Amino acid sequence: MASLSDPGDVVAHSRRDYSVGSLDIGDIAADPLRQLERWISDAVEAGVDEPNAMTLATVDADGQPDARVVLLRGIGERELVWFTDRRSAKGTQLATVPFAAIVFHWQPLERQVRLRGAVTMLDDAASDAYFSSRPRGSQLSAWASHQSQSIASRADYDAQVDMVEARFADADVVPRPPDWGGFVLVPDVVEFWQGRRSRRHDRLRYVPSAVAGPDGVVVGTDGWAVERLQP
Repeated sequence: MASLSDPGDVVAHSRRDYSVGSLDIGDIAADPLRQLERWISDAVEAGVDEPNAMTLATVDADGQPDARVVLLRGIGERELVWFTDRRSAKGTQLATVPFAAIVFHWQPLERQVRLRGAVTMLDDAASDAYFSSRPRGSQLSAWASHQSQSIASRADYDAQVDMVEARFADADVVPRPPDWGGFVLVPDVVEFWQGRRSRRHDRLRYVPSAVAGPDGVVVGTDGWAVERLQP
């Protein structure tokens, strides 16, 4: 293993100073998902590749974390939506521990967003509607693959694809596989991070604003409060 003092070690010594922008409470939307929409739009306008790519982190039944990059496919009033094979590792993990964390990272803009919250399955009608909008090849691949399961060879997988193509060769419409569909995350905390010089980054975190009853006991939430975090 290379020494951290080795000047040739890229991992230990590669760094850059951030200087593209800044972020203050007065600059952001009252709702974090509206602010997320703004930043995704900025990433699209800046020509960032896959501006809707996000790292999705889950936990299995033994408490072991797992993470992978997936594509955001919808932002609602209070939720984020993505789609997958529900028999996949992430699908089975979410069935067991229905909570997740999400990270967006747009390096050219020196920005990232972190969210976490409870996860539920999207209803069948909405999953059907999205599946019908996918390219036919992607629809057939969803049928062919039992995502995350081992397979002996690429040839065996290609054979599965061929079988599915033959099965639906005469079908004008490919139906949604029963184990494929959407997931919904409703965030309970959202953090926006903007890189700044000398690691003096801006970090603004949205948390639910508490509503107290007449006796002072918290009875719910009403909107969001924003706090600045030390970098």
